[in-house]
Amino acid sequence: MRLLILGNLGGQMASATRMAMERGAKVIHADDRDTALDVLRGGQAIDLLMVDVAEDIKGLIDAMERERITAPVIACGVKNDADAAVRAIKNGAREYIPLPPDPALIAAVLAAVTAEEIDLVFQDPAMARVIKLAEQIAPSDASIMITGESGTGKEVMARYVHAKSSRAQMPFVSVNCAAIPEHLLESELFGHEKGAFTGALARRIGKFEEASGGTLLLDEVSEMDVRLQAKLLRAIQEQVIDRLGGSKPVPVDLRIIATSNRDLTQAVKEGTFREDLLFRLNVVNLALPALRERPADILALADHFAKKYAKANGFPLRPVSEAAKTRLMSAPWPGNVRELENTLHRAVLLASGPEIGSDALITPDGADFAAQSVQPNSSAVQKAAMTAEAVTRALVGRTVAEVEQDLILDTLDHCLGNRTHAANILGISIRTLRNKLNDYSAQGAEVPQPGQARTKMAG
Repeated sequence: MRLLILGNLGGQMASATRMAMERGAKVIHADDRDTALDVLRGGQAIDLLMVDVAEDIKGLIDAMERERITAPVIACGVKNDADAAVRAIKNGAREYIPLPPDPALIAAVLAAVTAEEIDLVFQDPAMARVIKLAEQIAPSDASIMITGESGTGKEVMARYVHAKSSRAQMPFVSVNCAAIPEHLLESELFGHEKGAFTGALARRIGKFEEASGGTLLLDEVSEMDVRLQAKLLRAIQEQVIDRLGGSKPVPVDLRIIATSNRDLTQAVKEGTFREDLLFRLNVVNLALPALRERPADILALADHFAKKYAKANGFPLRPVSEAAKTRLMSAPWPGNVRELENTLHRAVLLASGPEIGSDALITPDGADFAAQSVQPNSSAVQKAAMTAEAVTRALVGRTVAEVEQDLILDTLDHCLGNRTHAANILGISIRTLRNKLNDYSAQGAEVPQPGQARTKMAG
């Protein structure tokens, strides 16, 4: 990790510096706020700032926010300076570390900052296939497009790919293309020289240079204005960028990962996304399934989040009750893994007794969690209930072999004849599936071939 230390506290910060370096941190020292801001503008990808509590912490954080520089700030001061510690926290510091520093405390702070939130908890075969592909392509430098609904974990997957790549020890830099105003995004990506535009008070290194040697994540790249897409395409193709107001191109070396929750093929047709840029970004596609499409992961993730937030909040570890599990499995999860995480976080805080009961599962506004999954007046729910009843009636009077044949052939239809995919869904080996299909074919049943479905064959 890269650590920026601001101030000296009469030499006490030197001890913290030495301890941080002993734990593998790369340390840069700044004597004043302006020097610290110059370092941050210089694209050093600082992971943490440790600041003398006597410095103007509020002014530093305000300046960082104005220039959209993000890095956690930790205040440091002498042990008896309680008022200064409270003031620093109120002004935006994440934590306060008393000095002289304790080695265990410094180690804990660095560990907390450097610990990546790569919570790849999965059991479902649909997710396992995506992760296997991610691990296969991670060592390459190929550009990757990660697609999926909001909340499926696209950034987590991007960080996982980076951690498995040959660039893992280099920076991972993320820029949210949807969150930055259009007129500022170009400067955010490519940087600018002093005086390039009103408010450009100093040279600022952009995300491309900041990520050089490592990985740049273009989060929600589909929201980027089409005019800026042309400059992005050139930067990716040529591995050079032009700072705003600059006089010469700047070489960069990085891997691009992009994410989108939109159908980019449709965006190309609508003229809002360049086709050549899509080809350049989408060398490999990692399509993350929605949570409802990976049901075997729901309870595994719920258990993971229950443990995570119990530990984070200093609460006793409570297992999820059977009633709560049933309710979790019945929910539609439109917010996917993010919604599940927030639901379990609330449940950990609200639960009482030895388990997390279903009464602790509520929506953010305090409504009954079950209301979003069971709505008696909903036409969709009524339709589903009628369909389930019809299916049940259709099973009565039939043999197990007949029902099994219909299930296998319907699943093969769904997979357009893909035997491997169908076998994974059915939970049987590919050999077992082939043997059964040979039997059905010998009995005169219509068995779809790869790329086909019985409905199409019949037409």
